[in-house]
Amino acid sequence: MALKNSLKVIGTLAVAALTLAACGTTSGTGPAAGALKESIGAGEGQVSILAWPGYVEDGSNDPKVDWVTPFTAETGCKVNFKPFGTSDEAVTLMRTGQYDVISASGDASLRLVAGGDVQPVNMSLLKNYADVYPFLKDKAWNTVDGKNYGMPHGWGANLLMYRSDKVTPAPTSWSSVFDGASAYSGKVTAYDSPIYIADAALYLMKHKPELNIKNPYALDKDQLAAAVTLLKAQRSHVGEYWNDVVKEVQSFASGTSVIGTTWQVGANIAKADGTKVETLLPEEGATGWSDTWMIGAKTKNSNCAYKWLDYIASPKANAAVAEYFGESPANPKACALTTDKTFCDTYHSGDAAYAEKIWYWTTPVAKCLDGRTDATCTDYSEWTKAWTEIKG
Repeated sequence: MALKNSLKVIGTLAVAALTLAACGTTSGTGPAAGALKESIGAGEGQVSILAWPGYVEDGSNDPKVDWVTPFTAETGCKVNFKPFGTSDEAVTLMRTGQYDVISASGDASLRLVAGGDVQPVNMSLLKNYADVYPFLKDKAWNTVDGKNYGMPHGWGANLLMYRSDKVTPAPTSWSSVFDGASAYSGKVTAYDSPIYIADAALYLMKHKPELNIKNPYALDKDQLAAAVTLLKAQRSHVGEYWNDVVKEVQSFASGTSVIGTTWQVGANIAKADGTKVETLLPEEGATGWSDTWMIGAKTKNSNCAYKWLDYIASPKANAAVAEYFGESPANPKACALTTDKTFCDTYHSGDAAYAEKIWYWTTPVAKCLDGRTDATCTDYSEWTKAWTEIKG
């Protein structure tokens, strides 16, 4: 399965990238990288793209999966693609200034804005932006000080998956992997990234209101310490941390893992392989991701970059990417063009009520994202240090 091969790249690249994570972010407000572009001219003939594996397919992985060739034929912009395995690696590569476009998840986008690595985007030049789901627009991870920094792409939730033949009764809460994790000690799995601290913070929001956590990405030192304590307690029950969803699925198949976080695509693969798993969005809600296509501050190919942002959000291209990668499309018109006509139902596309239960990955910064002005929040570099401490 080509998708599995693409997703394996994520895990292959991920381990080394964790060591690159300690690039501090002290503010969500970055320097503007020049005036907004006023028009899109003729393409420069090429565009270099940095993205998650599976986002930029040209038929080389699967001849049936190719949305790059039509783009080049339409615009004359040849695509040079570089995949990355984690958001930390993405930020490091983008800071070299060698790339025109990046698909940034919310745990990377504010670091890029704060570092002046990406530029504000004139969304009025992108005709497909008008069709994007409203709940993905003007959000903290893609808009700073009223300036849009890119085109929303796919989105999804970090779900709780469990072996239905081994976990009974069926869980309803994240307590199954935190306060109640001892029931499955050694067979709990968790996502391997500093951003996973937000999952613990979300749980504490609901179960320890005295901590006054209002946003799982806006933690002062005391709130971060509480999340770290919870994750250290969980650590003794975790059998495997994962950053390769294919390997995670294999762990569920073998019974090495029986409960933990996953992505919808992981659950789909597991079920297709015959593993008895179920997923749910627990009663506390969940963290999740909403990716954004952004343009490098130093790009010399801005016309091709703008053309890519518009093209990749078009219904046909957005449908192809979403279905191949395994996430909800950002453009609702894509739903009519997916091969599997139940695809958008499976991924809750357009379900605003479902989307409101998700706290989308957002880079923690010193300026508290919950609006507090009388406190300083912990930034991503502090989360990175904490994650290293948690894992031991």
